[in-house]
Amino acid sequence: MKLLQVAVGVIKNTKGKVLISLRNKSLHQGGLWEFPGGKIESGESPEQALTRELKEELDLTVTAATPLITVKHQYPGLSVQLNVFLVEHFSGDAKSCEGQPFKWVTLAELADHDFPSANQPIIAAAKLPSFYAILDDADDSLLLVNLQKILTHGVKLIQLRLKTLPPDKIEKFIEQAYPLCKQQGALLLINSAANNATEFSLDGIHLTSRHLMSATSRPAFPRGTPEQSRWVAASCHNLQELQHAQAIGVDFAVLAPVLATETHPETEPLGWEQFSGLVAQVNLPVYALGGLSESYLDRARQAGSQGISGIRAFLE
Repeated sequence: MKLLQVAVGVIKNTKGKVLISLRNKSLHQGGLWEFPGGKIESGESPEQALTRELKEELDLTVTAATPLITVKHQYPGLSVQLNVFLVEHFSGDAKSCEGQPFKWVTLAELADHDFPSANQPIIAAAKLPSFYAILDDADDSLLLVNLQKILTHGVKLIQLRLKTLPPDKIEKFIEQAYPLCKQQGALLLINSAANNATEFSLDGIHLTSRHLMSATSRPAFPRGTPEQSRWVAASCHNLQELQHAQAIGVDFAVLAPVLATETHPETEPLGWEQFSGLVAQVNLPVYALGGLSESYLDRARQAGSQGISGIRAFLE
């Protein structure tokens, strides 16, 4: 079956709202909302196709587009590959040149609209930031200091990796940490290695690769917790783990190690080429981890990554 190549834009304005449009009812997946874009013509690059489509459909001129995620999806009788870009730099005021309804919505409001199933990973990628910090308890006396460094750095997604801290100390630390994160608009996830990790009223859970592979479904949170407001992430090191993460409904993954690290010098790094090849086989936002700093962000995005994850990267 032929693969239909499509260029898609997550267009974000200066207020942080994204533009969505309504598919004509006569089209495949008609009547559903989507991120604008269109078919890539022969001889066009995905970026060229996106620039042309956004001009034709919305009279917007793209000045810069950043790779966000690539999604392959099989509908009955149709295979599509969505080449998705984040468009934050454009000129013009959006208008409907082809008669399709459109509107600007907040990231939170995306959940109130019906999208084609192929768009779900795009929605996750649109909501996730470029950096994912890991707060490690190697020296628990530095936990609060390091959290404040991360927040001062402007990081909006943080994992608490508290593998050695006793349960009472974990609770006490979270009582301090979570309000700080809320003040800064940062999401706080807890690593599944912590006792009763799903019981904490945080923004989600990050599964170790061992817990990921033993899970047969997405982790359940306590009753009364809005499921759509909780993130599930996972640590992955190979294709099997990435595919299992996708199968159980994980929202995003971290793939490591990309480069050699001081902490695990004996582990063979993936390198960018292998990282890219693995990410291309799943429909998940995937952060790159291992020997990386913020300066690698462009390289990571070109390899298909959501962004950079790290422990020390955000402490300097």
